[in-house]
Amino acid sequence: MKRVASSPALPQVAGAYPQPAAVVELLKPVTWFAAMWAMACGVVSSGVAFSENWPILVIGMVLAGPLVCGMSQAINDWFDRDVDAINEPNRPIPSGRIPGRWGLWIAIGWSGLSLAVASVLGPWVVAATVVGLFLAWAYSAPPFRLKTNGWWGNAAVGFSYEGLAWFTGAAAAAAAFPDVRIIALAVLYSIGAHGIMTLNDFKAIEGDQQLGIRSLPVQLGAAGAARVACLVMLLPQLVVVGLLFAWGQPIYGLAVAGLAAGQVALMAHFLLNTAKLMAAPYRNAALYNATGVTLYVSGMMVSAFALRSLIAGG
Repeated sequence: MKRVASSPALPQVAGAYPQPAAVVELLKPVTWFAAMWAMACGVVSSGVAFSENWPILVIGMVLAGPLVCGMSQAINDWFDRDVDAINEPNRPIPSGRIPGRWGLWIAIGWSGLSLAVASVLGPWVVAATVVGLFLAWAYSAPPFRLKTNGWWGNAAVGFSYEGLAWFTGAAAAAAAFPDVRIIALAVLYSIGAHGIMTLNDFKAIEGDQQLGIRSLPVQLGAAGAARVACLVMLLPQLVVVGLLFAWGQPIYGLAVAGLAAGQVALMAHFLLNTAKLMAAPYRNAALYNATGVTLYVSGMMVSAFALRSLIAGG
């Protein structure tokens, strides 16, 4: 039976407005990198000359990171405020540094601002932003609350942070619907990102078990989730390698294959340690996140340059 946490009253602080530093903390700048990197990959892959698209890159990265990604962090903290009041009372909302319903108003305001900025970049960017905002709300808010199941929640985040951001960058730079080859690689790297999200879930196994959140480490156990995460990350990259060779980009294909091979070696170490050291699964996942994921996102940019060479060359 799912355990339901009580809803403690949130502390009140003097003043009716949130502290500026607390707003920045709520938006979690450290989480923006993935979406901004994928957006940059989209701009690169479009084939448009850098001299023509640098303003698009700047505006698009603001949209992908501080706005859409930042909004997703705000709405997640708002709907997790009661749980955080128990487990992490120093966070901006339960600590009272963002008082009243300001957490919700910030998420709503950031959603509107995201759409306004997206409108500058064209209709396809607006469409992608609408999908991204919907997934962000569906991930955290009822009735969907996708985060309660690792299969659906991780898919929503991976698709938003990688695929949609990549699509946004390409659509903004080209001012058109992206080439189907761009979409193919964006989708493949989105699938692989599901594994990265699973690695992030290792840090909260105990709390998720207590609160009835069915993350993959909870559903499959640490060792099982580690195997699934590695497999889900690796297989799409192998497909990318095959596509790059099929598209006449063997040098780039070999580069991505080399980065994937490096990940395989790190995965073997990660899986072995996770199987042996069940008492510290988060430490093993964090170590792989700091190494293997770096190789993964490097492969994304290599693939983007391969597409750039292919599309710009005609």
